[in-house]
Amino acid sequence: MPGENLTRVEADERADLIAVDHYDVALDLTTSDTTFRTITKVTFSATAGSSSFIDAITATVHRIELNGESLDPAQHADGVRIALPNLAERNELLVEADMFYMNTGEGLHRFVDPADGEVYLYSQFEVPDARRMYPNFEQPNLKATFAFTVTAPAAWKVVSNQPIAQRTELGEGVAKWEFETTARISSYITALVAGPYQEWTDELTSSDGRTIPLGVFSRASLGEFMDPEYIFDITKRGFEFYEREFGVPYPFDKYDQLFVPEYNMGAMENAGCVTFTETYVFRSKVADAVRERRVVTILHELGHMWFGDLVTMNWWNDLWLNESFAEFISTLATAEATEWTNNWVTFLASEKTWAYRQDQLPSTHPIVAEIRDLDDVQVNFDGITYAKGGSVLKQLFFWVGREAFFKGVNAYFTKHAFGNTELRDLLVELEAASGRDLKDWSQKWLETAGVNTLRPRIEVDAEGVITKFVIEQTATADYPTLRPHRLGVGLYDLSDSGDLVRREHLELDVDGAETDVTELVGKVRGDLVLVNDEDLAYAKIRFDEQSLATALAHASNFGDPMARGLVLASLWDATRDGELPVADFIQHLLTSVEHETESTTRRQQLGQLVVAARRFTPKAQRQATVEGVADRLLELAKGAEPGSDAQFAFVRSFSDFAATDAQLDAVQALLDGSLALEGLEIDTDLGWELLTALVAGGRAGEAEIVARNEQDKTSGGNKHAAVARAAAPNADAKRAAWDLVWVGSDQPNEIVRATISGFWHADDEQLVASYLAPYFAELRSIWDSRSFHSAEDLIEGFYPTSLPSDEVVTAAEAWLDANADAPAALRRMIVEGLDDTRRCLRVQAAAK
Repeated sequence: MPGENLTRVEADERADLIAVDHYDVALDLTTSDTTFRTITKVTFSATAGSSSFIDAITATVHRIELNGESLDPAQHADGVRIALPNLAERNELLVEADMFYMNTGEGLHRFVDPADGEVYLYSQFEVPDARRMYPNFEQPNLKATFAFTVTAPAAWKVVSNQPIAQRTELGEGVAKWEFETTARISSYITALVAGPYQEWTDELTSSDGRTIPLGVFSRASLGEFMDPEYIFDITKRGFEFYEREFGVPYPFDKYDQLFVPEYNMGAMENAGCVTFTETYVFRSKVADAVRERRVVTILHELGHMWFGDLVTMNWWNDLWLNESFAEFISTLATAEATEWTNNWVTFLASEKTWAYRQDQLPSTHPIVAEIRDLDDVQVNFDGITYAKGGSVLKQLFFWVGREAFFKGVNAYFTKHAFGNTELRDLLVELEAASGRDLKDWSQKWLETAGVNTLRPRIEVDAEGVITKFVIEQTATADYPTLRPHRLGVGLYDLSDSGDLVRREHLELDVDGAETDVTELVGKVRGDLVLVNDEDLAYAKIRFDEQSLATALAHASNFGDPMARGLVLASLWDATRDGELPVADFIQHLLTSVEHETESTTRRQQLGQLVVAARRFTPKAQRQATVEGVADRLLELAKGAEPGSDAQFAFVRSFSDFAATDAQLDAVQALLDGSLALEGLEIDTDLGWELLTALVAGGRAGEAEIVARNEQDKTSGGNKHAAVARAAAPNADAKRAAWDLVWVGSDQPNEIVRATISGFWHADDEQLVASYLAPYFAELRSIWDSRSFHSAEDLIEGFYPTSLPSDEVVTAAEAWLDANADAPAALRRMIVEGLDDTRRCLRVQAAAK
């Protein structure tokens, strides 16, 4: 990675010198299996006599011509940048080069389908990887128009941002695709997807009367599992919702959605050519939480067509605004325009839980973060940028009001269409629409870091009537800002039937260290007082003593899933802070999860159960705790409604915890059918998970893995096989896993992640503890020798999170002390891992 990092200073200097008009990009995808040819012509203006550079990560540069004069590639190209000396006022640059296909999910990714041997390509450019496919000025504020021409096998589908203008057969099984010219967009949202994809088509009528062609694509070998009608339905609902609420028609000419292999993230908002992870093509049963998340992701990317693509941030410090807005607006659209009407409960369980964790790390940062260079932005795709920002925008939405919010957004899109903006440009329009001054709000919420804690202080008389009610707000010493909050307070009573029923609800503004809530004086306090009822605010919540006792005993008795989720979030946060004993939390969870109706909340609970039992529980109690959890999960699976989402979730979680002979016997019985749970199908992926549990438990090995992989010769099968191999409980398997992806560098991103996942299946910690020393010793070389996403997968994946110990703390501290000069992004990964280890040890100490 050295030399690939663009700083903001460099970007600002280049933007002062250069304005880009147009790119003509011709790609030949028939030249080799490792590289492809690009011929790129760029027209741009510049300050006469100045010098600059264009970004291009190349295998070989064959030709550089600047304003008709040849430049020696040996003198002007270093494999990362091409120097451009003595620019004219008007310039034409031509570069012919070979570029590398990637297997890391960056640039132009090449994948060979093991099911049929077919080759599939897709591009992934955010943040700085369009330069891996064609030379360009890789920064968001140097927008231009683009015209792509692609030579590829004639049997392929080739898709880019714009409709195809012309397709020409060249003979010998090769064809050429010429695409219409784009509007002015940033390079990071240009796109190319090519291969024998299966295609489904539809269309819709935009609010301005245009017909918008729609496409859905997947690999041919996954076509039978694709559900295009549902994707089109959700897409049409999203178009209608956004065009109505924004008051601005869809800004591009078509809308294709392509599900692609070996993808690093959920999706990418390429203009008119959105790519999605293939995990959203369901070849086996998945949790309802995943189905719901697919809908949110579809609407998230569609929202980006306006916020991010039509109007784009000037520099990456406003990345949060792109992602936070898309996160907020897609949740609103999902809740209001689809069948997933409880999506704000999902937002609480997944996004806000993520945000609260991220905001308590030492690496937390203001929502409007300082982005000094590309490395900074790469690690800022985090819980602050997405989830805290989305939470804060939700609060702003309710504070300024729906009508004013969308009026301001409409003015913003209209004024800045196909341009670049900064935060202030949006706030100006929201202020004009709402009449509110947002400067103080922005300073406290967007420009400072940290999360506040809110707790009630309640005084009652002998009859339980409230005589004084105060909401106390605190902040940490490192981030002492006290913020204004719009929130609700709910008073809940236990009914005769045992349900917790809300009797009173009050919505109010809270600000400062103490807020007197006089409206509740004279009311009966009831059994549970819930601050932040309905989840309008972004804050950690604590209970008074009586409410905490009620929550622990009766949290599953809430009829309202939002109230249940809020109670769970508070209890989990108190556990993470060492205030609530981890054993109490586990007991609460094993009782309440049986009654949870929301798939994402249940999924979150089961994930928290893993952390609580395996990492927060002191070592002396850990084995007994894990065994008890597994027994309870099997009991829950057997008692769940046949065929239900809960049954499926409990079986999967049980297989992950199973360790005793009896538990592994049950896993084997589930796999071979001798234990049949009504309504539960042991399909392809669930069968792999059960086999992996048996391998991790020493009940199966390489022969069984090979046999199942023979029956599932797919990329999914290969991924599961990689997990299972690495999970084997012996030193040879762990060494093979380590050597395959840490020492070796030729494995694709999906196999890297799968192998790391299996590596940490280790009931015997000594199997993996010996890798602590080589991990820290080789961090710098991994960072220097791998692409960003590859390095990130390895460094975060192999950090010994599963081994919370003083030895890990000492090793991490020593590395940080010895590597003060390491890149900030690399240090941040270790700082965050270290904080996680320290937190585990604090929680363990509090439990003793």
